[in-house]
Amino acid sequence: MRIAVTRLREKAGKDAETCKRYGHECYIVSPLNARIYEDAVMEFVSAANRDEFDCIFFTSALPAQVIGPLLQVRPRMVAIGPQTAKTLTEMGFDCETLPDFYSRDFAPYLGDWIRGKRIGIPRADVPNPQLIDSIEDKGGFAAETRIYGLEPTGDKLDLDGADAVLFTSTGSFRNAVWDKDQKILRVAIGDVTGKAMELSGCPPDVTGDGSLTGTLEALNKYLESGDMQSD
Repeated sequence: MRIAVTRLREKAGKDAETCKRYGHECYIVSPLNARIYEDAVMEFVSAANRDEFDCIFFTSALPAQVIGPLLQVRPRMVAIGPQTAKTLTEMGFDCETLPDFYSRDFAPYLGDWIRGKRIGIPRADVPNPQLIDSIEDKGGFAAETRIYGLEPTGDKLDLDGADAVLFTSTGSFRNAVWDKDQKILRVAIGDVTGKAMELSGCPPDVTGDGSLTGTLEALNKYLESGDMQSD
């Protein structure tokens, strides 16, 4: 299939290569642009290089790309998913990856270790009180720094010739400009994005596990089942 992936171009990484491994072709359509907050980046990096963080949690690949090259220290690092982890390991960092690919799993993953620890979180300028509360509830301190903003492009998604559109976040879905009545397979990368799609009256045909590879596996199972032909 030809899949339109709604992702920031800065975060596309190995998407095309990954899709090809699963027998598909993909291209990026970006309902959002990223604007880096340079002062916030330097504030976070300075704190990290003063050893102020016991752990850094990278919630997406973009903060890893921006922060990683500037780090002079090696605190414990946790990535939300395999693409973010790959970004860090290619820079020479040891990095753990959450077993499930959601920020809600971060505090449970660290368990009792988190008590008394200071967790650095360079992330998008989007509220995530559940993550902060879960860290503080376990006795940790969440040092969140919003290092980039997300701005809607307002451009209509280029879905000409696409067989499927894959939404990689609730933000990318909610800010997408497209014809929701278009005959195209709708794919959500995970259950949070899938829920947002359902609530909007545009339920996904396929929902992944939060990772691109898991989503492509779910897509292939869907296609093999023949459900698409029965719609």
